[in-house]
Amino acid sequence: MMFTTIFLNFRFYILPVQGQPQLYNPIPLASNNKVIDTLSAQDIPTGEGGFARDYLVELEHGDQVAIDLMSEEFDSVVLLLAADGSTIAENDDGPDGSTNSLLFARITESGKYIIRIRAFGETGGGKFTLKLDRLRPVKNLRSKPAS
Repeated sequence: MMFTTIFLNFRFYILPVQGQPQLYNPIPLASNNKVIDTLSAQDIPTGEGGFARDYLVELEHGDQVAIDLMSEEFDSVVLLLAADGSTIAENDDGPDGSTNSLLFARITESGKYIIRIRAFGETGGGKFTLKLDRLRPVKNLRSKPAS
């Protein structure tokens, strides 16, 4: 009888569960495929004195992409990573001899990819522009031969 009295005096409360904050959450790439932002100490430390930031993008089999990362404030590096974290392509310096990065890649499997932008070495961070272009084949513009 005493057990029943004690048991009835307990009240059960359901408390909301507060989960851990997400530690890793890549930023979806803007619908216009262009981002103007700032790389800072709030981003992913590279272990070399600089920082990195990840953008999530959906790519299709057969896509040919050009990823252009430009900054006047840090030496940029751009990587294209598969969903499993493996590196598809990487570029440090663009063809113009600057410290901007320009990467070309052909996509062989549809899915989600990560574009990682980072500062080279100890160059820290700063303002940057990231642009993704999907390259399309040029249509044959030659006119038909005269008959």
